[in-house]
Amino acid sequence: MPGPPPPSANVNGLAIASLVTGIVCLLPPLGMVLGALALGRMRKRGERGRGMAMTGMALSLVSTLLVVAGATTGAFRDVYDGMREAADEASRTRSAFDLRKGQCFNSPGGAAGTEALDVTLVDCAEPHDGEVSGSFRITEFEEWPGDKPIEPAAERRCEVLNSAYALDGWAVPDNAWMYYYQPSKESWAIGDRVVTCAFAADKGKLAGSVRSDEETLDEHQVAFLKQVNRIDAALLEEPEADVEEDRQANVAWARKVSATLSGTAASLRAHPWPSAARQPVADLVAELEAARKHWVKVAAATDPDAFWEHYAPAYDALPADLGLKARGALKLDVTPPADSAGGADSAGGADGMNGADGMDGADSAGGAGGS
Repeated sequence: MPGPPPPSANVNGLAIASLVTGIVCLLPPLGMVLGALALGRMRKRGERGRGMAMTGMALSLVSTLLVVAGATTGAFRDVYDGMREAADEASRTRSAFDLRKGQCFNSPGGAAGTEALDVTLVDCAEPHDGEVSGSFRITEFEEWPGDKPIEPAAERRCEVLNSAYALDGWAVPDNAWMYYYQPSKESWAIGDRVVTCAFAADKGKLAGSVRSDEETLDEHQVAFLKQVNRIDAALLEEPEADVEEDRQANVAWARKVSATLSGTAASLRAHPWPSAARQPVADLVAELEAARKHWVKVAAATDPDAFWEHYAPAYDALPADLGLKARGALKLDVTPPADSAGGADSAGGADGMNGADGMDGADSAGGAGGS
């Protein structure tokens, strides 16, 4: 009577390991080593798995040859570089919601494009579409108010943030305009209340950072710019209505300009300037005090004729460059903006922000607004 069938031979574990290693290309030479060891043990032990071991060795050999070829031709290096560039690009991609003060970025279609979901962070030394000057939260509304109610606050507060971020308006390029990203209806629904303010390139790209604030300037530069910028800000408050239409508003404005000139002169005189800047600042103070005498007469006008009689001389008395020599001594930008001509037909100030009339906005979710 025949006995029971002999037990089937076990499958060699090294043969299985060789096959798996060869398939997944994990340390290609290892698959050949495991396969060779498996063949030797299978002959001694009568185990199965020869086909798996041979297949694993063959796959490992192919993988090894590919690794050698890749290393000698640079193909692996290209793949690695591509993966590294992709990872770097991903790490620099940000939602417009997440931009932070001081970051420079590129945006599809430019900063002023209608699609603003994602932007790419870049070094500010590289050409870029925009630079973030700051942000603020909207607290005036509980429910989504629509685009239009947000825009006045965005423009007003972004102008303040931009002015503080770039104290030296002369250093701001002519193509840099104030811009902002505001919440959309969709982002508002998930809690977005942030308006992000920026300088954006109206044409071409921005080259270099526009930042000139208390973190980047020394104490003397900050003291000088804050004072002369007060004059420009006061001049820009000139009423739209002529003195014939609103004498009271125009006289009040002239009074404010006069007081600003007086306060600026006093502050400049009191500051302990470095030796190279002392005389240029003293000369500027003398000019401001002389100009103030004309503005006092404008503010004292009792009728439109008297107002206009002193208006042009008052503007002409203002130093057209607001202290160019002092700027040079303090190592500030000495190239006046293209729109700072001075005189009665200008806004009068030399430190005004470029693009002050070019305010524009965009929804963070992509819709245009605030233009």
